[in-house]
Order: sequence, then structure tokens, then C-alpha cells
Amino acid sequence: MKFPYGISDFKKIINNGYFYVDRTDRIPMIEDTGDHLLFLRPRRFGKSLFLSML
Repeated sequence: MKFPYGISDFKKIINNGYFYVDRTDRIPMIEDTGDHLLFLRPRRFGKSLFLSML
């Protein structure tokens, strides 16, 4: 199992067989939050990857 440490490109993760947890079930909750999104997470915790996936 390969972990995508430092990779923030969703297409590269899927095509190269890296470990990925599907979190698309959370999209409706994010859409209902309003106009502004704020992701407070440490460096290398998947913020860019999550936005790329959306």
C-alpha cells in the first residue's frame, strides 16, 4: 500500500494506485455551509487534494 504523502493531485493518486479514502459523502454538508469555506488543518493534511477532488 502506497501513501500519497505530499501529493496534492487527485488524478495522479488515482492513476498511480495510491491509498485514498473516498470522502464524497461529505460534499452535501460542505455545500450547505454557506459561501465561505475555511479549512484549518496542518501542513500536508490534504487540503489541496480535497479541493482538487471536488
